[in-house]
Amino acid sequence: MVALSSISPLLPAHQLAPVHPRRLLPTNPTAKPLPLSHVVRCAATTEAERPGPPPLPPPRLVRCPALDRQAARASRLRFARKLLTLLLSKPRHFLPLRVLHRCRRFLGLPRRRRPLIPMVLRYPALFRLFQAPTSLPLSPSLSTLAVGLTPAAEALAADLAALRATSAGADALADKVHRLLLMTPRRSIPVNRLVHIAPDLGLAMDFRATLCPRHPDLFALVNTSYGHALQLADPPPPPPPPLPPLRPAAPPDRLIDRPRRFPHLPLRRGLNLRRAHRDYLLRFHSLPEVSPFEPLDQGATLEMLERRACAVVREVLAMTVEKRTLVDNLTHFRKDFGLPNRLRALLVRHPELFYVSVNGVRHSVFLLEAFDDDGRLLVEDELLVGRDRLEELVREGKRMRRARKKGVLKFDGDSDEDEDDSEAVEDGLLDVDDEFGDLFEDGIIGDDWEQVGDEGGSEVDEEHDAESDAMEEFWVKKAVAEGLVNSSNDQDVW
Repeated sequence: MVALSSISPLLPAHQLAPVHPRRLLPTNPTAKPLPLSHVVRCAATTEAERPGPPPLPPPRLVRCPALDRQAARASRLRFARKLLTLLLSKPRHFLPLRVLHRCRRFLGLPRRRRPLIPMVLRYPALFRLFQAPTSLPLSPSLSTLAVGLTPAAEALAADLAALRATSAGADALADKVHRLLLMTPRRSIPVNRLVHIAPDLGLAMDFRATLCPRHPDLFALVNTSYGHALQLADPPPPPPPPLPPLRPAAPPDRLIDRPRRFPHLPLRRGLNLRRAHRDYLLRFHSLPEVSPFEPLDQGATLEMLERRACAVVREVLAMTVEKRTLVDNLTHFRKDFGLPNRLRALLVRHPELFYVSVNGVRHSVFLLEAFDDDGRLLVEDELLVGRDRLEELVREGKRMRRARKKGVLKFDGDSDEDEDDSEAVEDGLLDVDDEFGDLFEDGIIGDDWEQVGDEGGSEVDEEHDAESDAMEEFWVKKAVAEGLVNSSNDQDVW
């Protein structure tokens, strides 16, 4: 075999075209050369040009049956709570039907196919129909009947007022309002926004006349260009520390409770997150703690802004009686507390802190650390007895209706099934509306909580055609025939 070095001198030398190190050669030798714009240039990637972490995919809402039952439980009391609030706002705790018809939007009954009288008669242990005394002996009609509270409902309202009037109860409510004012940059909150969340905090309807004068060292009621507002006292008291965790710490005697070597994300039972979402939450909780009472700097990052928003929502939910509220109630404070516009997306993005329930008329948000795995509250507020007694009165009214149906006559407005507001929502009979904003915004209740305005409200809510009035008159006659209207009453004409 001849060596290759000895053959190479005998072979003809081919002329090879020089290859440019930065230019692609065409496969066809007869093709035109590529322009300079097709030249491949390699440049070192700077630190600022490197791509960041991948965007977080939209989180999916994993249902929690235990907390969904709590949301449905609150939705069943929606109409009863609204009507109770409306009647307690009057000095004599009753309203004529002709005035109550103007409150249909507040009660969630703006549609004409849902009469008001059957809804009132569904709670006989809470409300009663009676004929208001007049100067002339008139027959019961839509213009002479009124809705009032039963003695059991009056006793419930008196007991709750006594709890709020105690020194410990008044100080606790004043501390809640004080914390709300400290979380606002302007150190003031308009009253027409505070009434949205006042019942969830345990405040009475007349908190401006009963709570504010007793604590002039904390806040005061002032008149502003945008209406009445609660303003922090000057000089403001020092901000308190955030509320402590509601879930008790487990004793470190078990192996699972020992300190972990790696970052741990506490999640509720049955919740599994995607890897990208879990990594995002781990990075989020590795950020430094933020106080909800101290504003951030102007150059704060988006992560720190979200950190403070979560701290503010957690502080508000921890002050509520049931450790839950409606998502819409929090959206009223977006500008006051510096919350993002897409607040519901923020709540869903943090399932380790909050749970958003879609049960009921409107979505509710729960503070997860206040509940166990079975949906029971770990720390119960003393004002929670009002909800329990209200539920007992609703059940007592249901037993009264069943006993009446087994008697002489059957009332068409009753049903043997669960007659709660959730059924009316499924049928489209109850509409979504503000909880307490209409008392101020629509003129139904004046600013003093004591007078029903003769004007105000939309024209659609005020007009009553002949068909609607005839339907209500039919239910009035039926209620009188059933013996559900009291003919005597010791109250004066409203």
